[in-house]
Amino acid sequence: MTFYQELQLNQAGSKSLIKSCATSGEKLRHTLVYLFKIFITMVFCVAFVMGYGKIFGDENSIVGVIILLCVMVFRNADFGMKMTGSLASMAIIFSILAFGPRLANMAGLFGELLINAACIFVLLLLGCHNIMMSNHSTIVLGYLLLYGYDTTGKDYLLRLAAIAAGALLTGIVFYRNHRSRTYKRTLSDVVKEFRIDSLRTRWQLTVTFGVSTAIFLGGLFHIPRTMWIGIAAMSVLMPFRDDLKGRVKGRIPGNIIGGVVFLALYLLFSPSILPYIGIIGGVGVGLSASYKWQAVFNSLGAMAIATAILGLPGAILFRILNNILGSVYGQLFEKFSSGILDRFTASTPCAEA
Repeated sequence: MTFYQELQLNQAGSKSLIKSCATSGEKLRHTLVYLFKIFITMVFCVAFVMGYGKIFGDENSIVGVIILLCVMVFRNADFGMKMTGSLASMAIIFSILAFGPRLANMAGLFGELLINAACIFVLLLLGCHNIMMSNHSTIVLGYLLLYGYDTTGKDYLLRLAAIAAGALLTGIVFYRNHRSRTYKRTLSDVVKEFRIDSLRTRWQLTVTFGVSTAIFLGGLFHIPRTMWIGIAAMSVLMPFRDDLKGRVKGRIPGNIIGGVVFLALYLLFSPSILPYIGIIGGVGVGLSASYKWQAVFNSLGAMAIATAILGLPGAILFRILNNILGSVYGQLFEKFSSGILDRFTASTPCAEA
């Protein structure tokens, strides 16, 4: 394996390679390559997000995070359809990211529910046809982040420009990496393949209504940072039930541990540590192969930002509480949704999974 090929491995692949080394010299060499990969990735990510903030304003740094995720994901993942349909889908997806979260925040509680459900459904339908790609982890997450970090006025106009620039960059990377792939499926075929008796369609509907109602209930009870509830529900609502159970078991203890780690860092180093906690979390995610530890380190940056809004106790409390609520609700909603959809498909002739 070349140095470049080793840099392309994910966390699990790098750790497996290190574990399989026969000599201490080989283990040291592969460990250094792994640490170097994490270092250059973090430097690039920090520089990219900071650059986005400099160009489009600090309120739109979150857009830089979303675009970075899109570029990193779609350089490898595709939409499972012809290039023309893929680029059209990407244009629709980024249009929803640009306008959907703002419209949802402008609407009342019930209007927000309808807008969120409609937007999330279209994102899943167009961007997640191949469920094995897990594109929803980026696309729907991006929508929820923009919903949670809403902005208005001049900052929103800059946000539109930031999303447009990101859409162009993602489209260029996507076309460059996937132009040689051949698919017969068109965009209209993807729409036609939406069938209530399909396992993919059932999952898309479950995520759509599971996430949108989770946010709705959070708003109904005036829980701060309802975005976190929606993200937790989305994270556990996996296409396969065994994966769902594993996510719940990892996300809840992961966020509890994350809260304890965040409190310890804050008390040991004072509030001056806050600007660096996100970087610490990013490095930790890079070193983590399991979902639980990824949840631990992902929570650090979120709490660092929320501390300025909710204070230290509120940031920790609601990060843990909202993730417990979202994870448990997602699991319960999946059972409820499965029961409803089972009864519905049983009443339709020639149901095909």
